[in-house]
Amino acid sequence: MLLPNADRAIVDDAKVREYLLSASHPVGRFKSVFFLGLGFSTEDWTTLRDALLEFARAGDALPGQASPHGQKFEIRATLRGPSGREASVVTVWMVSNGQDFAHFVTAFPG
Repeated sequence: MLLPNADRAIVDDAKVREYLLSASHPVGRFKSVFFLGLGFSTEDWTTLRDALLEFARAGDALPGQASPHGQKFEIRATLRGPSGREASVVTVWMVSNGQDFAHFVTAFPG
């Protein structure tokens, strides 16, 4: 199944620049090693954002944990980085209560 209104899914720019690709973020720095290792960079962060959005628009979304804030979904996919290396990744999305589209929550090696 696709995410609800997958074509309208959003990824907050700061989540990519200041979390997934940040070598200094308290939590994200561990994830940045993975993404930087695939050739993604803070200078060209839109490449990673666009790849995440492509997963949202075309990936098989599995319903995850419901929370008081909305319904989470997971999409597992193979991410090809600018270096040409590929790795499995899990992306987490949420459709917040009162909304009909998903926003990006996080991604990690999978």
